[in-house]
Amino acid sequence: MGIPKKAKKRVKIRAGRHVLEGILGVPGGATGMVVFAHGSGSGRFSPRNQLVAQCLREAGLGTMLIDLLDEEEADDREKVFDIELLAGRLRSAADWLSQNPETSILRLGYFGASTGAAAALVAAARQPQSIAAVVSRGGRPDLVMDELPEVMAPTLLIVGGNDDVVLQLNREALNFLRCPKKLVVIPGATHLFPEPGALEEVSRLAREWFCRYFIPAIANSVTELAPTEMDPMC
Repeated sequence: MGIPKKAKKRVKIRAGRHVLEGILGVPGGATGMVVFAHGSGSGRFSPRNQLVAQCLREAGLGTMLIDLLDEEEADDREKVFDIELLAGRLRSAADWLSQNPETSILRLGYFGASTGAAAALVAAARQPQSIAAVVSRGGRPDLVMDELPEVMAPTLLIVGGNDDVVLQLNREALNFLRCPKKLVVIPGATHLFPEPGALEEVSRLAREWFCRYFIPAIANSVTELAPTEMDPMC
C-alpha cells in the first residue's frame, strides 16, 4: 500500500533563477527523507522512480521526486552532462527540505540514477554534515572521480550484471570512495532494470541502505564495508 494521494503534494523550489518542480511525499512518522536525482530521459513522473519511491514511503521514508532540468534543458546534451549544475540544484532541494517545517528534522539522503547519481555524489561531497546516505542506480560516478574521495555519506552502488560498461566504471569508482561503501550487482539486469523483479530488488536494497544509515545509533555501529561487489542476496 502507498500513502494516500493527499499525503503527496507538488512543490516548487527556487534554485537561483530556476524553479524546480517536484512531488513531496511524507508518510506519518517518517524517519528520513530521500531526494531523487534522475538521469536523462526520466523525471518525477517516471514509473521507475515512482516504484522505488513508493517502496521507500512504505518503509516510513519521505521522498522528493524532482526534475533538475526543465523540458527544454533536458533536450540539451550539455546541460544533461553538466554535473555541477545538477548538483547545485539538488543542493537547493536539500536546503529547501531542511527549512520546510514538515521535513526539517528528518535526515536526508540522495537516490541518483545515471548522471543524476554523479550529481548526488557531488552534492553529498559538498554537504558532508547534511547527507546521511547515497544510493546510485546504474550511476555514472566515473564522471566525478575527483569528488569521490570527499564523499562522507555511506554510498551504495547498484548496477545490472549485463550493464557491462557501467559495471566496469562503477568497479573503478568504488576504489576512489573512502566512505562506507558497497557495490551490488543484480544478475541479468541491464541499464534501466526492466527485467522482471530487477527494479523491485533495487527498491529493496535502497530501502535497507537508507533505513540502516538514517538511524544514527545503527549507522555509528556499522564498520566500513570492504570495496568488493556483493551478490544481492548477501
